[in-house]
Amino acid sequence: MGEKVRGNELAQHGPVKGLAHYSSWVGCRLAHKNNLYDQIFRPSKLPTNADFHLFKAGIEPKWEDPECANGGKWTVTSNRKANLDDMWLETLLALVGEQFDEADEICGVVASVRQRQDKLSLWTKNAANEAAQMGIGRKWKEILDVTDKISYGFHDDSRKERSAVKGGRYSV
Repeated sequence: MGEKVRGNELAQHGPVKGLAHYSSWVGCRLAHKNNLYDQIFRPSKLPTNADFHLFKAGIEPKWEDPECANGGKWTVTSNRKANLDDMWLETLLALVGEQFDEADEICGVVASVRQRQDKLSLWTKNAANEAAQMGIGRKWKEILDVTDKISYGFHDDSRKERSAVKGGRYSV
């Protein structure tokens, strides 16, 4: 994990490359409890237009994955690379540290590095479960300590329109 990433080097590895596989966030914590913090890759080191993710074992960061097919995602944006790194770290530590009451609903997290505005998205399983999604959104907003509104979009809306419903379906 200490490798330096240059240019489009990530794209050469294919669409999805797993670094490690865990069946639960607890398994991830137990495997890395002593050195997790030092080993976390910083998304700001990625080239523009790259995505970096951590998902539970057996779940791929694709709408088509059966675990994600009926889900959606909470999204927060940042104009500063340092914020993206901090939000990524706080999210990973919250997942591994079981800070979400609805942890079974969470599939994974994606950091998207873009030219003008980076994004961090927390993917979930069942978009129609509004109570669970709102609980996840409120907790994530608290963990990230953001004041701006964050929105939740259904993957199904994105598939149909190729863009999320304006403003998302849920927001906190």
